[in-house]
Formats: sequence, C-alpha cells, structure tokens
Amino acid sequence: MMKIFSPCFIMIIVALLVATVSATKLNVPRLRLSHKDLLSTNRSSIFSGHHGHLSVTAVFLDEYRDRLFLGGKDVLYSLTLGPVSSESKEIFWPPLPGNREDCIQTGKDPQTECANFVRLLQPYNRTHLLACGTGAFQPMCAFIYVGHRGEHVFTMDPLNVENGRGRVPHDPSFPFASTFSGGELYTGLTADFLGRDSVIFRSMGGRSTMRTETDQKLLHDPKFIAAHLIPDNDDRDNDKVYFFFTEKATEAGEREGAIHTRVGRVCANDVGGQRVLVNKWSTFIKARLVCSVPGPHGIDTHFNQLEDVFLMRTKDERNPDVYAIFSTISNVFQGFAVCVYRMTDIREVFNGPFAHKEGPDYQWGAYEGRVPYPRPGVCPSKIINQPGREFGSTKDFPDSVLQFARNHPLMWRPVYPALRRPVLVKANIPYKLKQIVVDRVEAEDGLYDVMFIGTDIGTVLKVIALNNGNSLETEEVTLEELQVFKVPTPITSLHISVKRQALYASSPLGVAQVKLHRCETYGKACAECCLARDPYCAWDGSSCTRFIPNSKRRYRRQDIRHGNPALQCVDQNLSEDLDVTEDRVVFGTENNSTFLECVPRSPQATVTWLVQRDDHKEEVKLDDRVMSTDQGLLFRNLFHQDEGVYICRSREHGFTQTLARITLEVLQGETVDELMSRGHTGNSDSIKDRSTGTFRVWMPCSAYSRGGSSSQIGQSRIWFKDIMQLIGPSNLPHVEEYCERMWCNDKLRRKHKSMIEKYRQAQESARKTRSKSSGERNRTPRDLRAWEE
Repeated sequence: MMKIFSPCFIMIIVALLVATVSATKLNVPRLRLSHKDLLSTNRSSIFSGHHGHLSVTAVFLDEYRDRLFLGGKDVLYSLTLGPVSSESKEIFWPPLPGNREDCIQTGKDPQTECANFVRLLQPYNRTHLLACGTGAFQPMCAFIYVGHRGEHVFTMDPLNVENGRGRVPHDPSFPFASTFSGGELYTGLTADFLGRDSVIFRSMGGRSTMRTETDQKLLHDPKFIAAHLIPDNDDRDNDKVYFFFTEKATEAGEREGAIHTRVGRVCANDVGGQRVLVNKWSTFIKARLVCSVPGPHGIDTHFNQLEDVFLMRTKDERNPDVYAIFSTISNVFQGFAVCVYRMTDIREVFNGPFAHKEGPDYQWGAYEGRVPYPRPGVCPSKIINQPGREFGSTKDFPDSVLQFARNHPLMWRPVYPALRRPVLVKANIPYKLKQIVVDRVEAEDGLYDVMFIGTDIGTVLKVIALNNGNSLETEEVTLEELQVFKVPTPITSLHISVKRQALYASSPLGVAQVKLHRCETYGKACAECCLARDPYCAWDGSSCTRFIPNSKRRYRRQDIRHGNPALQCVDQNLSEDLDVTEDRVVFGTENNSTFLECVPRSPQATVTWLVQRDDHKEEVKLDDRVMSTDQGLLFRNLFHQDEGVYICRSREHGFTQTLARITLEVLQGETVDELMSRGHTGNSDSIKDRSTGTFRVWMPCSAYSRGGSSSQIGQSRIWFKDIMQLIGPSNLPHVEEYCERMWCNDKLRRKHKSMIEKYRQAQESARKTRSKSSGERNRTPRDLRAWEE
C-alpha cells in the first residue's frame, strides 16, 4: 500500500534537500585522512586487546590518574595515556559459575548474549572503580583497585561480587544511561530479564533505593541516552540529576508510534513520600526537546530520534551547554542534526506551566488551575521553607503535591535549541552520525567549539559552526574527515583528553587514540594554513603550528571566521606559496576522448577552466561534449580547434590560485596510424612531429628508473600518459605491446637486448635530422649509456 504524504510535507523535504545540496561544497571535509595516513603521520594508534579482538562496551577516561579504563566481553583493561598500546593491564572477568549455562538454556546466543559484557565503569573513591556487567543475563558488579595517582595497579577480588540488578541491563544490546555522584548511582534502564520494566533507579549510598512508578505517563517505552548531575545553585540540596531519552509520544494529535525526545529530572535528595509514592520518585518531571529546521508556512522539519548527548562543561558548573545529535525517523529521507541547548532555557521550561487534559477525549493544554505548594518538581531545601512550614525531605511534602506530580509529569512548553535551529544539518549522506564530543578552543579572535562526530562506518568528522554576524544562520565548516578504523565499524563512544590533546574512539574492533590536531598536515604555506580555518592551528611565520593562547610569539596568523589569506598573508608572497603552476603538454587525437587532470588541494575549492589562444583567455564552455569533473576536464570527443593552453584555477573562500597550465595538442587520426605502423615494423623509438618535421625520442624504462636525467624522467612520464591517450578504443590490443616495448621491466629488458643496437641507429638518424632542420644539439653519449644500463 502506497503511503501518501501531504503537499506541505513534501515542500518541507524538498526545501531541506535543496538547502543541503546548495551547501554540499562548503560542508565537504577540507581534508580527508585515511587510516593509513593517520598511522604514517603518527597521529593515531589502536589498541585491540591482548588477544587481538576487543569489543569495547564501556569506557572511563581518568585524566587525574592519566589512564584509560576499558570494559569488554569478559574482560577489563587499564591503559596508560599516551600511545594506547604503550602499557596495559588486563583482568579476566567472566560470568559467575553456572550463569553462562543457565543463559544458554533460556535460548540466548552463547557468543553475543551469554557472557559478561561490562557496561558500567565509574570512579567509586580515590582508589577504586565500580564496574558492572551483564553477567550472562544476571547483572553483577565489583570494585576494581586502581591505586593512587602515579602508580599503575589494576586488580579485582573475584569473590567480592555484588548483585548488579538495577545498575545495568540484563541484555547487552539494551541502551542505558548512568551517573555516579556522592556515593550513589543514578541509572535509567530496563531492569528486568524481559526488558519491559523501564525505570530510573537510585542505588548504593546510605539512602533508600528509589525508582519510578510503573506508569506509561512517566516513561513510555524509553531509550535512555545520557544522565548528568547538574547543580542549580550553591545549595547542594538543589542538585538535580537530568536524564536524556526518547520515548513514544503520549500527547494527543500525534500519529501512532511517534517518537519524542525528552529531558527529565529528579532531585538528588528525593526520598519519596510518606504515604504516597513510597520509595518512588516524587520530584520527577519531563519536557520535550525540539530540534527542527524552519520550513515554509511555519511548519518545521523535526529530528525526533536522539542519538547522543555531550555536556560541555564551563567555568560555571551550573550552566553547561548541552550538545545533542538527532536523526529523522522518516521513510522519505535520512537526515541528522546537531542542536545545542542552554540550561537556562531548560530550567525556564521546568518552571513553566504543566501539560494537562481533563480526560481521554479532551485535548492537551496548559494547566491553568492552582498548583500546590511546594511546586511539584522542586527539591526540599531552605529556599522553599516558610515560617512554620519547613520541609526537611520529600517525606514532608503534602500528599496533594505528590498526587499532582504523579498526574502531571509533562511540561506544556518544549525546550528549543539556541537560535531556534540546529548548528549542523546533514541529509542523505552515506553514513549515520552516532557519537559527539566537543572541545572548546581559544583562538586569536575568540572561543570556538570544535565538534568531533563519530559515524557508523568508523570515521570521525571534525566540524565547527560559525555564526554569521547578526543573522540566525550558522556556517558549518567541516575541517577534517578521519578514517579512524581500517574497515567500516560503528563508533560506539568518544572521549576527549584535554590534557593529552587526544581523542579516544571506541568500536567493536578496539579503541583508537587520535591526536586532535596536526597542523603541518595542512601545508607549508601561510595561505594554506589560513584556509584550513582550524582553531588549533596558526601560521607562526615559518610553518603551520599549534596556536597557543598568551604565547610570547607576536607573529601569528589565524582567521577562523573568514579564512582569507589575502589579508592574513599579504606579506608572505602568495604567488610563490600557492601559484606553483604545473606546466605540461598533453596530446590527444581527433574524434577521441581526452582528459586534462587537475585536482584542487581542497575538496571545498571550486575549479574553473580557462583556455588561452593567441594571448586571449576565455572561460571554457561546458556542455555534453566538454565536461568538468572533480578530477579534471573531460573531452568526450576532441576537435582540432580544441588546441590551446588550458589553465586550471581553484577558488576557495574568496581566494583564487592557479593549479595547472596544460598545453593540449590535437593530433590527426593518420598520425596515430603512422605511430602504430612504426610500432609493428620495429621503428618504435621515435615519432615524427607534424609541425616541425623532427622526431621526438621515446625514453624507455631505464631512463625513468635509475639511469636517466631528471629531464628524461619527466619526459618519459609525460610520453607514457600521452601514448595511453593516443591509443583509442580501436587500438586497445596494442596497449600491452607498447607497455612491453616502451616501459619494460627487468625480465623484458633481458629479452630485448637486441633493441639497444636499434636504438643507437635510431638516435644517430634522429640526430642528423635535427641538425639539418633545427640545429638542435647532439645528444651526449651519456644518454646512450643510460639506455644501455
């Protein structure tokens, strides 16, 4: 059955796709580095475990101890920061005896389910970590001794294992989120064997265990993504734990199965009610997170599925920035967006009206009745105390407050992102955005948030978003695309070490350490460093190097916002830096195809072609016969009047440079026939130039291997390209023959020793011809010796 979409919806999708296509050139990575490139430049190293395979399921980066802790299938690792394989320790941690067999008997997969997949690694105290795993569908937790700062110890008592139910899911594939604070663990997960009981738990510590009620109004098939404790003010009694998750929408008017992203919160000091909500959260409330692109007629395109959340901590611990990746759940197109939220906006929504409806047949609206005191969702603290009415804990709250909180968990207003739009949008790309971390970098002209985004194919995008003056529009600049893993594999987590200036990316294949920047990769010229627009890098007068704030160096050139080398590098002789033009000659034959190669230094650059004839330049007219590609200019059918000097220029962010100057000479069809006939009669050593009557000498293999001069080497390479172009489809059988005769290897050289004498004779004949016609100087015996070698 065909699904019919409304015209308005189609208009939104078309508008989004058009906007994406128009910005594609700007959003492609300026630099693409393969896995091999990262390894060869010592920018990346990979740890795959002591047994060659490590499926990472938990990561904890401890910058205080300068260590990286990993959890996988039946295993734990401790790595010292630096090269990830420099020093590592392992703990084997399988399920308890008998649990694996019990798991298999229930019908679970022995390899992917009936093992102890470590899902949680959190610091417990100064010397221990808390580790929890699925334990073959019987969750278990243990304390890992990691020692003090400066020592590398890593041990566990296998007999001191606790029940982990409510701390990690039973199923290793189920999502969950957790945070550890004040000796207490806050977790959002499915807490039962079947994965149906979705709850927010508080466990450990001295207070009673807390959980949410089993009520779909509170949590409707949630998928937990992240959990963070964020203080409201200096009063620690007001600390709240925020959970970010998706769930099925319960609002009226939504289509069946619609997904909404939520931010929910509970008070850290919540102990439940005295008679109502006993040992249940009494302060839980939630609001919708909106990430959308404005569309025509006031209808937005929404990205509803939350993929990942990163909390960008600032000097003010009460107001971090919340970065979130969203995806669409539409069957029409695949799209992703990154939205940024301010904590002030989130708190304002939680302080606003509650969502309410009178009954099943009524519409949702803002609650306009009297809200009981203390306001549902607030924490018991000195702020809400009144003379004669002090609230030492949530057990002192009136039953009316608890009943209201139970019936009105949802806020009426949604939370919108900063500037009411995403900072990044990608549609119809050949990969999915899965993970995000952000580094706030100080540059010459201010602070920039550098986003590192992991994909499902093992790559990491390095992106910045720039505000365009007073406009609400943002400019997305993709600085690099890093192929972290050799083969496509989903990146499951990202962590940044500011101390080490390194990114740690985990996947089923292991964990990779990647340096955040390598400025010299951008080039050796001031203009290239400026065009890179990387906040980490600046031109120091002689090279592209790391930008260090408050450095004593005065000569630093950096232009992140505009990337204009004409202003930043005006005294650096741009013509010498960038206009290093490649001059070459290309031969083509009439009525055949010919290709002029020219690849810009950056995929973000736009290439234009000019043709020069008789000191007159004009832009090449493109049509079905002459086409411009990402690799150069293609003539599908070459005409004699196409002869000329072709100039390849690139323009990037307002800056133009010349990349190549190619002289195209068009040969007549009979010239090629003469060439082929000479090849069959053995006179393959020279070809007659129809314009001068002279013979151009073909330089065989030894000339470009080790014995020839630099000019001979260059000429031989050019002639090799030319002959490949001259041989059209009708003469393809002769390609191998020419390669054997003109570019022979050691085996063929021994086979054709007799050609040396023929070459001597041809050289002498060519020398006499040139002496008579153009007065060209004789070749030296050195050239003959090179051929003999």
